[in-house]
Amino acid sequence: MPVTIGQPPVVQDPPMQAPTEAATLAGVMDDLARRGFTEHFTVVQGRLRAATRGTTFSADQVVVTEYHRFEGVSDPDDMSILYALETRNGLRGTLADAFGVYADPAVGAFMRMVVVRHLAHAAAFNPRDR
Repeated sequence: MPVTIGQPPVVQDPPMQAPTEAATLAGVMDDLARRGFTEHFTVVQGRLRAATRGTTFSADQVVVTEYHRFEGVSDPDDMSILYALETRNGLRGTLADAFGVYADPAVGAFMRMVVVRHLAHAAAFNPRDR
């Protein structure tokens, strides 16, 4: 479009982009599974248990590679945390727990002993502070 003297040039707005959706627990679990975190872990008698294999690990055999916190849309007290964990023998998977007053004390006690790899957002949350 030609510009005439005395008139500002016409600037076109960039194309509209779809709004981004907030990450969901299920969505992050799917993403982690695609990246190799396929095992589901639980904490049983102070040890991390791989659900499909039945193998158990002590806290010194586990590292947190990343974690994600989620807050309920309608209730800010409805919070959860998802840990992406890797064991010393290379098994990778996830452990989910409530966050705050509804957290499982067994999971919290175990996670306080687990090493958190240096992450950019590790300063904002440390499982030892649960």
